[in-house]
Amino acid sequence: MNNWDRENGIAQFVRNRRKKAKLTQVELSDFTGVGLRFVRELEQGKPNLMSDKVNQVLLFFGHTLTPTPISDETRRNMGK
Repeated sequence: MNNWDRENGIAQFVRNRRKKAKLTQVELSDFTGVGLRFVRELEQGKPNLMSDKVNQVLLFFGHTLTPTPISDETRRNMGK
């Protein structure tokens, strides 16, 4: 699990929304059509997941991946 970030925004969002909906990872996998392993890796913050599958899960919660502007300070601190 090198460089996995369980606290990244997407991992937290999916985990929190799934729990709020009272769904197990298995149920979310079934409802969204992605594999259970994918749901687990997504919630654990695996850094290199397929964006189309991430969107499949996010669409279930009424969201989608979109470009979001970041601050200059965040940009300067990237890669540190």
